[in-house]
Amino acid sequence: MSQTEQLVAVVIPSFRVTRHILGVIASIGPQVARIYVVDDKCPDGSGDFVAGHCNDPRVVIVRHEVNQGVGSAVMSGYRAAIEEGMSVIVKIDGDGQMDPGLIDNFVTPILRGEADYTKGNRFFYLENIGRMPPLRLFGNAVLSLMTKLSSGYWDLFDPTNGYTAIHAEVARHLPFDKISKRYFFETDMLFRLNTISAAVIDIPMDATYGDEVSNLKISKIVTEFMLKHLRNFGKRIFYNYYLRNMSVASLELPLGLLLLIGGSVFGAARWIASAQAGIPTGAGTVMVAALPVMLGLQLILAFVAYDIAAVPRRALHVALRRRKP
Repeated sequence: MSQTEQLVAVVIPSFRVTRHILGVIASIGPQVARIYVVDDKCPDGSGDFVAGHCNDPRVVIVRHEVNQGVGSAVMSGYRAAIEEGMSVIVKIDGDGQMDPGLIDNFVTPILRGEADYTKGNRFFYLENIGRMPPLRLFGNAVLSLMTKLSSGYWDLFDPTNGYTAIHAEVARHLPFDKISKRYFFETDMLFRLNTISAAVIDIPMDATYGDEVSNLKISKIVTEFMLKHLRNFGKRIFYNYYLRNMSVASLELPLGLLLLIGGSVFGAARWIASAQAGIPTGAGTVMVAALPVMLGLQLILAFVAYDIAAVPRRALHVALRRRKP
């Protein structure tokens, strides 16, 4: 299929965005073949509102009988786009924060075979970061670090950015029913993409904040996010280094942890025993404890370096297309 035959779709999760969504739809250019508005049981009746006030023939309303969360809404949009034969699926929010004029920026790297999934990065333009609320700036920095560990995409930033695009063939291989259905959705997507070795890149964009009201309360999701990051990190390490493949890094991590923990426990135990006895810890004892700690740290750093170098770079959808008869 040539680039001119590629069909681009846009998915808009719709929940309490009736004030902005018509303007968002009107701003979507002619390069988009289909627009899926997913009404996630919106109390404002977003689906009916769009159906009654929008005459754009590209718009398709997808309705949920019960509220399932933004992740589930996006998955419903993905399913509808795949069923209709779309090639690239862009996800934008309906609250007016995301400029539909940037759609080509997200789609082009996928059409060129440079990426399977693209996502926005509001931190690229340093002069614009000052417009971001300080709490959100700090939260994104912390979440970005945790996401690098749990997803394996060390070169990405701004993990909660919801402006994304994905090749439909790659989306078809994702476990839709397992992906987080609510606010952890964007981060969980990156973890799932890494497990299938999809190439992901950041797309620079401005941070825009208007009169919209966020439904996300940082204080309520900090603990939940941390636990899910730990879960995904453990799964990713097991999948990539022990279940699907074995490498020198598969030995470096457990051996490094064993030496680091063993040396630390031995050193602490000897120090406590010496303190109770009122005698200084011998130099030999210190060296015996320090040596495995240093070796353990070196092995763990070597594992991290290997993990960073192992970030997927080749577009999966290109390989999948070549395998088709």
